[in-house]
Order: sequence, then C-alpha cells, then structure tokens
Amino acid sequence: MEEIDNTPQLIKDDGWLSPYEPEILARQNRYAQTLEEIQKKYGSLPDFANQHHYLGINYDPKNEGWWYREWAPAAFQLYLIGDFNDWNRTSHPLHKNEQGIWEIFLPDKEYTNRFGHETKVKVHVIAANGNLDRIPPYIRRAVQDPVSYDFAGQVWLPNEPFIWTDEAFAITNIKEPVIYECHTGMAQEKEGVGTYREFADQILPRIHRDGYNSLQLMAVMEHPYYGSFGYHVSNFFCPSSRFGTPEDLKYLVNEAHNLGIAVIMDIVHSHAVKNIAEGLAFFDGSGDQYFYPGPQGFHPAWDSRIFNYEKPEVQQFLLSNVKYWLEEFHFDGFRFDGVTSMLYLHHGEGVAFDHYNKYFREGVDNAAILYLQLATSLAQEVKPGAICIAEDMSGMPGLCRTIPDGGIGFDYRLAMGIPDYWIKLLKHTRDEDWNIYEMWGVLTNRRYQEKTIAYAESHDQALVGDKTLAFWLMDKEMYFHMSADDPNLIIDRGIALHKLIRLVTISLGGEGYLNFIGNEFGHPEWVDFPREGNNWSHKHARRQWSLIDNPNLKYKFMGNFDQAMIKTILKYHILVAPQGKQLNMDSANNIIVFERANLIFVFNLSPQNSVFGYTFTVPQAGTYQLILNSDDSEFGGFNRIDPSVEYFTYEEEKTAKLRIYTPNRTALVFKLKDTI
Repeated sequence: MEEIDNTPQLIKDDGWLSPYEPEILARQNRYAQTLEEIQKKYGSLPDFANQHHYLGINYDPKNEGWWYREWAPAAFQLYLIGDFNDWNRTSHPLHKNEQGIWEIFLPDKEYTNRFGHETKVKVHVIAANGNLDRIPPYIRRAVQDPVSYDFAGQVWLPNEPFIWTDEAFAITNIKEPVIYECHTGMAQEKEGVGTYREFADQILPRIHRDGYNSLQLMAVMEHPYYGSFGYHVSNFFCPSSRFGTPEDLKYLVNEAHNLGIAVIMDIVHSHAVKNIAEGLAFFDGSGDQYFYPGPQGFHPAWDSRIFNYEKPEVQQFLLSNVKYWLEEFHFDGFRFDGVTSMLYLHHGEGVAFDHYNKYFREGVDNAAILYLQLATSLAQEVKPGAICIAEDMSGMPGLCRTIPDGGIGFDYRLAMGIPDYWIKLLKHTRDEDWNIYEMWGVLTNRRYQEKTIAYAESHDQALVGDKTLAFWLMDKEMYFHMSADDPNLIIDRGIALHKLIRLVTISLGGEGYLNFIGNEFGHPEWVDFPREGNNWSHKHARRQWSLIDNPNLKYKFMGNFDQAMIKTILKYHILVAPQGKQLNMDSANNIIVFERANLIFVFNLSPQNSVFGYTFTVPQAGTYQLILNSDDSEFGGFNRIDPSVEYFTYEEEKTAKLRIYTPNRTALVFKLKDTI
C-alpha cells in the first residue's frame, strides 16, 4: 500500500522548514483539537462566537425584558447601576446562575420608561481590589460625560433598526484590494473631530473618485484617549461615540458599499488599555481575568495589557467580537493590529528574526497563534471572502497560508519593510547613490504563495516625530513654493520622486496596496493629535482638502497622478499577476525595467541622466503604446515625451528590442498594442 504523505504544503514549498515539521504539525493539531471541542460543546465555531448575545445587556422578547449577564469569576458581588435607579449601588444585585455567570432580569412591566434604549449604566463590582463602578465588557456603546469626562455604558437598541441597502455589494468581488487607510475623526479640514456621517457624505466620494476599492477604518473601537490613534481600546464592542452613533457608522459602511467600496476594520486584539475606570483590567478583582497573569500580562513598550489567549472565555470574548463587527456593522474584514506582538511572548521587542528557530521554537506564543487561526477561520465562515490582513514585521512563515497548508490563515500581510526602506533611503542616501538592486530586493522580497499589501507610507510614517514622504522630500519648501506658477527645483524633485516611489511600490511590491488619507496628494507635515504638549490643538489632526482642491497649487499634480496610477493598476489587473520580471537593470543610469501583467514598466531614477534611444529586451515583438507617463504636465512633469508616439520593436540576436527616450526621474508604462 502506498504511504500517505502528511507533510504540510507549507514545508513542501520551503524545504528549509523541514526541521520544524513537528512544530507546524503541532499547530495544526492544536487547532483541529480545539475546533473539535468547540463543535462538540457549541455546535460550530460561529455558534461559539455568539457570547455577545448572552453576556452583556440583551433584550429577551420571549420573556419581555432585559437580561444583564456578566462573567466575573473572582468577584464577590455585582450590582447593576445606572440612571434608571439613580445610580443606587445596592438596589439591583446580580446572582450567580448554574454556569457561574452573574445575571439579573429587568421585566418590561416593571421597567417601562425606566430601562431601555439610551439608558446609561455601569456595574458596581465588589472584589478583592475594592468596590468599583465598571463598564460592562460586552456593552454596545460607551459615552463620555462632557463635564466630568468619565465614560459610562449605554444601552443601545433603537426602536427603528437601521435599514441596510447594500445587498448588491459582494466582498468576493474585491480580488485586488487598493486600500485607503483613514481615521474618521481627522478626516475633515475643520480643527475638530469629524463624524461618521461627515466622512460618508464628504470623504467617501473623494475615495471613490480616486479609484480606491477598499477603505481601512482606524479607531473604530472605543478608546478613552483620542491621541492613542485608537490603539488603546477600552470597550471592544463599542463604535467610538466621539464620531457619532452606531447607526451613523452603519450609514458610513452602507454608503461605502453602495459605491462598491469594501470596508476593512482596524481591529485591536493584540492588547487593551490598562485603565481600570474604562477598560477590562482587574474587572473581577483578579489581575488575570482577561489577561495573562504576572509580567506576561503587561506590554512594556505599549503600557497596556496582554490578553490571555489560553482561556476559552477570552477566546470566546475576542471571537464574538470578530463576529459582532462583521454581522452588526457589515464590515468586510479586518486589519489585525500588532500581530507580531501576539505571535511572540517577547512581542518582537529587540529580536532579530534571523533564524527559523525564532519563528517556531524561541518565545513563540502558541495560544495566540491558535486564537489567530480561529479568528481567520471564523471570519471566512461568517462572511466568505472577508479580507484578513496581518500587521507583522517578523516575517512568520505561513502567516498568510491556509490552515490545512500549515499556515495561520491570513489573506495578506503588510509589507512593513517597504515604508521603512523609503524613509531610510530619503534620510540617509543621496539620490545619485540609490542602489536599484537593493530597491528591487526590498520590493520583491516576500514569501512564496503569501500575499502582501505594499505601501510607501501609512499612518506610522506620518506621526509626529517623523515626516510623511512628501515632507521628507520637500520639507519647508512646501510652505512657500507650491504655487503652480512658482518654479522650484526642490519641489520639482519632490513631486517627481513622490510619484516614482508610489508607482514602483504598487506595481512591484505586492498583491494589494495601501495609502494613508491625504498622502496621495502629498499632504504636508505630520499627524499630531490634541494633547497637553500642543495645548490640545487639532491643527495637525485633520486633512487640508483645500490644498488638493485649489487648482493654483501643485498638490493637484500628485493627486492627479495617484488617480491615473490606481486606474492603470486596476484596469490591467497588476496586483493579481505574478511578481514583476526583470527585463533590464542599469545601475549606471539607475534605470529599472520590468514586466508585470504584460505591461512594461520603465523607471529612470537618475537625478540627471535622460537617455535617448534607450534599448532593452521585451517579451513580445510588436507595437507598444505609452499608457502612463509621470512626466505628463497634468502630473507636474515637463512633457518631454510625445504621448502620440508608437514604439515598434526590432529584432536583434533573435530577441525583440524596444528603443525609447527615458527622461530622468520619470516612470513610463507601456502596453503591447499589436503583436507581430
């Protein structure tokens, strides 16, 4: 009988992983065993992820009343308090049921007009750490008092449910994600906090016009400190109330879907805010209800708490959270924040991932890996085609492979090395010293069969203390020389390289692309949220759309090019094509020529070398047509190439050759018009 080969496909594709087959098989087995246990007890993984319908505050139409249930195993006593009982800390005690869950039932006949939609609530917890008023972990809305600034939970069940009209949208149609990363609060030009509805009505049309097919929403989950950019989450089931109501967020998602735009949520399951007043820390009086015990439960760099992924109750909390956002708000997937921190007990801090041991045997958090496998599986079960993106800088093998293949189940990983490379290059290397082989290596270095979201810069590169690419390129000159009729060599260089960096990144760097709000047109300066150090100013926590809208300013050139670039990339399906294939690498002139999706890309990165009669080999003989030219005056270029010219190949040594003019600091894209 022929022996069955159980070697995971991940190892077959990378022989260097063979020594780690036991660890990879152990991951698969852990997942299979856990899933089997879940199915035996709950029926299915999606049923396991229904805890938000049981815990927290939920209306029971059969018994006509409200249940409040809480998991707090170490607490001595719980009391429901709120404006319905004048915040009385003893009048409404919860009792433990047979499952060890605290609960209380409020029948309509006794609480009509007293308890219901918009009731503000907390739970008074008597525990080892004292008697404290806390926000229920599964609450659906948390609101901040404008005077005291304290947060409280709020019951949320409007009489009129939101009417969705997005039935025609299908996430399965988004095969080439071109993502617009944005923050609702800073999306307006006003010096204040923008709203979900303002974003939907004023910003979504811009995103649609620019050609992006996906939106990545930051800071959705409630966070007490606005300046955390949404990464210190306190209330995991609450859309941030500072931007509007849950219905306002649904309106935003619905409008995006009606424009054909997928909405991906930036989900934070890597850590939680350490605040006791607003968050989960020490909820039942113990230090390890939701989080790892001892030092393992604290993130030293982020000053936050780390979830205990080993506990079934914590798995259920987080998985229910995944399902909740997909079903309740129609999100189309997630960008999982801080995946590197989750994968390793050392959180990736100060670790060079220079050996496979670092991925499989040294400091690996197998419980977190199991959770991520369950989360990616759940997302696909609840919403087939949902996009799951991992923010990982370690390069964990198999992160974006299927679980049967030996992977963790993500669809894409962020190419975090690419923006770091661009910033480092602009900070430390003269233009004439750019190394095109190093550039090629950075842009094409990704694991076999694992898809990547490439980006030139995200919100990380725009934060105060750093600069956007546009600001690195042009700096203070942007304050004085961005008028369209004001010639300036620094601005000319900056705009030219801004375009080239973006085009080479999207065309060579991955199977998806991401841009941070406003950076497509070279938004100046940095992002700095209101804080004590800037006198609580919103000046740098907004987007100045008037810059791109003003026809007399040069920002329009970068914006126009971004539109044309996105249109070209999607029209010719560049992102689903195999990786770019080198046709010519010319370090003397700093010229890169490659083919992808049957288009020919020519990048002349030289500061001064414009070359007439530049010749290189092409895959097919025939007539070529120029379809994108960064030197077009519409894009702030100098019109050095006639767009009507056609290019005919000639044969030399039995290969097809193409001869063109390549101006310095210019990118050209050609397509084959007719074959010979």
